[in-house]
Formats: sequence, structure tokens, C-alpha cells
Amino acid sequence: MINKKVEDILNAQINKEFYSAYLYLAMSAYFDEIGLKGFSHWTKVQAKEEVDHGMILFDYIIERDGNVDLRQIESPSKNFENPTQTFELILEHEKSVTDSIKCVAELSEDECDMATRHFINWYITEQVEEEATVLDVIKMLKMFGTDTPILYHIDKELAKREYKEHSYKNK
Repeated sequence: MINKKVEDILNAQINKEFYSAYLYLAMSAYFDEIGLKGFSHWTKVQAKEEVDHGMILFDYIIERDGNVDLRQIESPSKNFENPTQTFELILEHEKSVTDSIKCVAELSEDECDMATRHFINWYITEQVEEEATVLDVIKMLKMFGTDTPILYHIDKELAKREYKEHSYKNK
């Protein structure tokens, strides 16, 4: 059975992952509104991955004979000014998720729940990849500017992103 403190922090993390999906969907809608379909696609794929992340935690709690406590999901911000600023918000958000995952790791270790401590390593690796990917997009946007031909090219690149289901079973 899972430790109660660890169960609580994992339930809070589920909420953060589902909030992340909502945030990416809000960004996707913004990108659709301004005609950047590739950017919209990229954020929709990210939203699907965030749902997967939440479900992996969900399944893990159940597997450990814990109780899943689904909480209300906060409405995401809609204050998006341009693609660069939006991706900077994404990076800021992903860094906050990374900090949250680190707290799960620390608590798991403090509570001597080595199964969860081992399990959460996948999330730590995932966060490194997510932050690096977002940083690459920000660098492109800043290096090349945001004139229409450049945005068109970046939009086409982001449209190539493929969704790959993240699963508890294929970690």
C-alpha cells in the first residue's frame, strides 16, 4: 500500500498534469485564432501527452492500492501576446512542473517509498526533454525573428510533431 503523504502529493501532481493539458489546449486555440496551425498542432500534441502523464500517475496510485482523488482543474490563462511570449510561458510552466516532480521525488525518498522514488525518475527524464524541446523553439523564434516567412517555416516544422502515447506499461 502506498504511503498517505506520497499518495497526496501524487494526487496533486495528477491535477497539475491535467491543468497542463488545459493550458496547452488554451494555447492551441490561441494559435488557431492567429492562423498558426502548426503551432496549434504542437500544443495539442503536448496536451495529449500531459493527459497521458496524469493517467500514468492515476494508474500507479491504483496499482499501489491507493486512492485517487481527482480535484477541480483551474482555468488556464488566456493572456497570449505572440508565439515567442507564449513559448516563454510554456518554458516557465514546464519549469514549475519540473520543480513539482522534484518535490515528489524528495518526499518519496524522505518517506522511504523507494518504489515511488524509482517510478518518478521517468518523469524527471521527461521534464528534461520537455524543457529542452521548448527552449529549442524559443531559440528559433528569437534567432530568426517573427516575420511572416520565418513564422511560416517554423509553423510547418512544428506541424510535423507526432503524438506518441506515453504509457505506464511502456516506461
